Amino acid sequence: MKCALAVVVALAASCPLAAELKSGPSLPYQVVKDWAQLPAGWNFGECSGVAVDRQDNVWVFNRGPHPVIEFDRNGNMLQSWGEGTVKSSHGIRVDAEGNVWGVDVKGHVILKYSPSGRVLMILGNRQGYPGNNDSKDAFAEPTNIAFAPNGDFFISDGYVNSRVIKFNKDGEYLTHWGRKGTGDGEFNLVHDVVLDKRGHVYVADRTNQRVQIFDGNGKFLGKWTDIGAPWGLDYVPREDAIYMCDGLNNRVIKLNTDGQVLGVLGSYGKIPGRFDFAHSIAVDSTGAIYVAEIKNWRVQKFVKTTSGAAAHSSGAN
Repeated sequence: MKCALAVVVALAASCPLAAELKSGPSLPYQVVKDWAQLPAGWNFGECSGVAVDRQDNVWVFNRGPHPVIEFDRNGNMLQSWGEGTVKSSHGIRVDAEGNVWGVDVKGHVILKYSPSGRVLMILGNRQGYPGNNDSKDAFAEPTNIAFAPNGDFFISDGYVNSRVIKFNKDGEYLTHWGRKGTGDGEFNLVHDVVLDKRGHVYVADRTNQRVQIFDGNGKFLGKWTDIGAPWGLDYVPREDAIYMCDGLNNRVIKLNTDGQVLGVLGSYGKIPGRFDFAHSIAVDSTGAIYVAEIKNWRVQKFVKTTSGAAAHSSGAN
């Protein structure tokens, strides 16, 4: 018995306790129940990505039979397309010209679509030969994309590779950075990427449970830890803030660009207002929050409220 106790004490001493998870006040939001109005007999599959465009239309990327579905802000379905072009959906973003970019995580490709669904550009190799961490034109389970004002874009690559890749607006390789590890500038599951108005690049280092910050050429600038596991990110310029899906802890958090937690929304659950694998997030011009969930097969919409009781009913904690 004494020997067993000694082993437990030794293990405890060699494994430092994890730092306490940062929290903050409840974000004053309430869920809009039954927001997405799908046709009779339709269902989402696993919802991996959500994005909003300049008209506040909402684009949902999912693993059901209709991979790309567009809604207006009130949840009316506008169109769907993408059948046959995607093996497994992941991230989705809309560029400044209104083109829709979908990341096919299992197909190892990035697809640029017109707003009506015509494929305009394909990056990567779909023939079963994904790239390694040094490849310039191939990915290994990429996850998302972010755009600079000049049209350059950044790919988070991804579940297998551990890097961020930068391309110009024509899809030509510029540079990349990162490798597998836990040090500064190293990644373990690069799950999302966004840019702020200063050109800083924020990378969701999911399994390392941190966000790392770089300049546009990959120079390490800092990191945020103890905020949970970043699965999805969205930068809101008018607030100079980042909204993050903490998929491990089933919550959304709002952070300023110094990494301070400004508010928290949600908890685990199956009912409206709760989350199970909150995977991707988007915020529209009114401040409404859209959250795509893997396990609950849905995208939820949250709108601002001044009522604390209403915020509590949405699952905020």
